[in-house]
Amino acid sequence: MTTNDEVRAGRKIWSGVGEGAAAAGVALVVAVVGLFAFSAVQWPAFNSSNVTRALTTVGQVVAVALLVVSVLLIRLRKWPVVAKLLSWVGISSFVTVTLGMPLAATKLYLFGVSVDQEFRTEYLTRLTDSAALRDMTYVDLPPFYPAGWFWIGGRVGNVLGMDGWEVFKPYAIGLLAVAATVALVLWMQLVRADMAVGAAAAVTAMTLAYASPEAYGAVLVVFVPPVLVLAWGALHRRSGGWGAVLGTGLFLGVAACFYTLYLAIAAFTVVIMAVVAAGFAVYAQRATERRASRLGSAASAQAGATSASASPAWRAAITPLTKLAAIGGIAIVLALVVWTPYLLKMASGAKLPSGSAFHYLPESGAQLAFPMLEFSLRGALCMIGVLWLVVRAGSSRRAQALGIGVVSIYLWTVLSMTATAAGTTLLSFRLEPVLLALLAAAGVFGFVEGATALYQALNEPAPMRTAAAAIAVLGAMAFAQTIPTVLTHEIDTAYTDTDGNGERADQRKPSAVSHYREIDAAILAQTGRPRDESVVLTADTTFLAFYPYWGFQALTSHYANPLSDFKARAATIADWSKLPGSPALVEALAKSPWRAPDAFLFRNDGDNYTLRLAEDVYPNDPNVKRYTVSFPKSLFTDPAFTATDIGPFTLITVRR
Repeated sequence: MTTNDEVRAGRKIWSGVGEGAAAAGVALVVAVVGLFAFSAVQWPAFNSSNVTRALTTVGQVVAVALLVVSVLLIRLRKWPVVAKLLSWVGISSFVTVTLGMPLAATKLYLFGVSVDQEFRTEYLTRLTDSAALRDMTYVDLPPFYPAGWFWIGGRVGNVLGMDGWEVFKPYAIGLLAVAATVALVLWMQLVRADMAVGAAAAVTAMTLAYASPEAYGAVLVVFVPPVLVLAWGALHRRSGGWGAVLGTGLFLGVAACFYTLYLAIAAFTVVIMAVVAAGFAVYAQRATERRASRLGSAASAQAGATSASASPAWRAAITPLTKLAAIGGIAIVLALVVWTPYLLKMASGAKLPSGSAFHYLPESGAQLAFPMLEFSLRGALCMIGVLWLVVRAGSSRRAQALGIGVVSIYLWTVLSMTATAAGTTLLSFRLEPVLLALLAAAGVFGFVEGATALYQALNEPAPMRTAAAAIAVLGAMAFAQTIPTVLTHEIDTAYTDTDGNGERADQRKPSAVSHYREIDAAILAQTGRPRDESVVLTADTTFLAFYPYWGFQALTSHYANPLSDFKARAATIADWSKLPGSPALVEALAKSPWRAPDAFLFRNDGDNYTLRLAEDVYPNDPNVKRYTVSFPKSLFTDPAFTATDIGPFTLITVRR
């Protein structure tokens, strides 16, 4: 029989789902309108003018003002629907203007197509070309890196008729705006509405500053703090909380589809929560039994003894552990949506060489991060958060949830540094944005509660609340306008990289990428096949980021599918370059253990064609060593090869 509490819980869940859908719709409209408006004007490049920086600040002021008005309406308990709408518009417009305006004069996203953004663009290009779950580089392999964010973006690009590289920027900004707004709705289901707005805004600002270059991870970071509060509420309750179990499981499942590392830290934290909750439950049960045994009447003592013998204290741990299992089950079902092809390939007996995805240890990964000790606005907010977590650890479930999250990140970091002794890492340096998001949320709660306590201690003078609010708004604006400064390098790269149209947004001379369009046309004409039916061997892998050809070799081993056998492919390429003549190369290509290249895209160097390849040299930092493989031009004299010089490149297609 359904209880009233269950009915109310069900209504709250469906109400939250409805609000989340409405908020997502509002955020999508705000992002689309904003980005379209930004693109309709010919702006100067961000790295050569302060115009877009000034307009970014103006937009941020408007967005923060909307959030302030929404908080005032919430505090005054007036027009609740308007207050929610303003908060949704405010936070989504803050994301849109903070990222969209600095990038308004370029078609590229943060970091352009350089370094890690190259393989991300390649992945999005692959899944824009086809909805099939395929590896970003290698033909006939399922994807190893989670495809969720890229698959959705690919469908967006396909619907809009945009290439993968071109849809990257609007899609990344738009989805992050939607995620931040839906996270605000989740906060409102968990805490007081005005505090929810503050927490969501602080987490979003930290995410934009320190996680936005990894757009597929940033959409998870904004959810981590409220989801941990949700998860702790589910696991620490003796009964009920199954809606929170479902929500936590859904988040972990989505994380598994988007970003494996963030799934790992979130799951690690939830497991710790379950163990702690189980321990608390057993302790509480034993305390109850002790109180019962101290009752004066013999009947009560006998009843307590009977209860203890009938229900041992350890049974109290069953409930949180059962909920943990349910959370895991939900997450696994969702994860299989993108992981099934890879797991099936593994089950078929495919060879799995040792991968090197974890072979990276920068200086930030070799030490613990203590942002709360910095002399900055960020440091001040984090310090307030730490103090609040410590002071309220015994009395606030929010503090307990966020505190466990912070502790789990430090534990993960220590484990990552320990793992270096075994020749690998756990990539803990990438968790700093999550740590900042947790401390930012805690900092908002600490500031509000601290200001309230001070207000009461001073006999509630009327100007005190106004002063506290003013400090909060000034601090928020001061930090907000530094976000483009924090992202200066990433923004500059978006303007200095050459895009898929062969243009640089700063109007300077483009790089060799400007020849890619001619190369693409030549491959199509000479092979007579669609792009996704040809394999290209090239060291200029940005070509694969703009056009959905298959690659014979990935950018580096760290981004290569473990099933691709990166080292063996590299050795094979070197062996081909040393063959005695052109007929031997034709024969070697025919006997290749993998689909042989249909085209080679070389750099021209005198009597040789060259490829600039990479190898893993971990534990060195940098962890990648570049080396050159030279192919004598005499290897391509056979009639099976057709050579075409295009700019600094030589394209050689293979007739089969």
